[in-house]
Amino acid sequence: MTIADLRHTYHQRICNEIIRVGKNKSAQPFPNFADGSNRSSVAIAWGIFNRLGCTQGDTSISAQTAGGHFEVATKDFLAQAFGLLSHLRPGKWFYATLQTDISNFDQYAHLAYVESVVSQDHQLASALGSDYIIRPDIVIARYPVSDSDISAQEAILTDADGLATLTPLRESNRPNQAPILHASISCKWTIRSDRSQNTRTEALNLIRNRKGRLPHIMAVTAEPLPTRLAALALGTGDLDCVYHFALPELRQTLEELDNVDQLDMLNLLVNGRRLRDISDLPFDLAI
Repeated sequence: MTIADLRHTYHQRICNEIIRVGKNKSAQPFPNFADGSNRSSVAIAWGIFNRLGCTQGDTSISAQTAGGHFEVATKDFLAQAFGLLSHLRPGKWFYATLQTDISNFDQYAHLAYVESVVSQDHQLASALGSDYIIRPDIVIARYPVSDSDISAQEAILTDADGLATLTPLRESNRPNQAPILHASISCKWTIRSDRSQNTRTEALNLIRNRKGRLPHIMAVTAEPLPTRLAALALGTGDLDCVYHFALPELRQTLEELDNVDQLDMLNLLVNGRRLRDISDLPFDLAI
């Protein structure tokens, strides 16, 4: 099994379970990850659609359902692909798409108490705000390690040392030790300007409210227009990077269409290290 095999399976799943062809107000067909009212968006989406080998499904699917399926398919791809890299980043990992509270993880466990206090005090709520506990689309976490695993090859720690007693990686340091949040991934089937800001807001929440290591903060999307990708990808500090579900296919389509403006924006995002392909994401998780 290779990353290419897993990527192909991922695309097949998206084609079969998520991508559908609808009609816009002019009765023109378009894939459901395009903006049917935008000619460039439709043309680019058709190019990606054909390159992935998708077919026109008979059943319709709501945008909310498509988004949910996209999260699960992406999570499954990452779990399998990251598993292939276990020799580069060993550990016992947890993956979820169940809108898991970040307070379930070590760096943010204190937020459950903060939110409970703020919710009962209107003055504090008005001064400090609320909604501390966000629920990422996909979470990846690492379970703490037992002392026997730590000393599997040679004695590294003993109880008599009295050392390394505060690190969350060591399971014996705290009762009921919470997993360590490794990555928070936002999934956007498409991007509209009014929908990109909540991803940045969630990222800032993760940055400001952590106690310990900052998890990877990433976004995955199927948006076909690079100018709309820019709404999420441009800038630094909020997100590690944005990942497209079919970046090579997007580039090939833009070159075939000779869409210079969109291709220029794509090059800006890629060369500026703000946009990568989904196949890059598991390797970036290993950093």
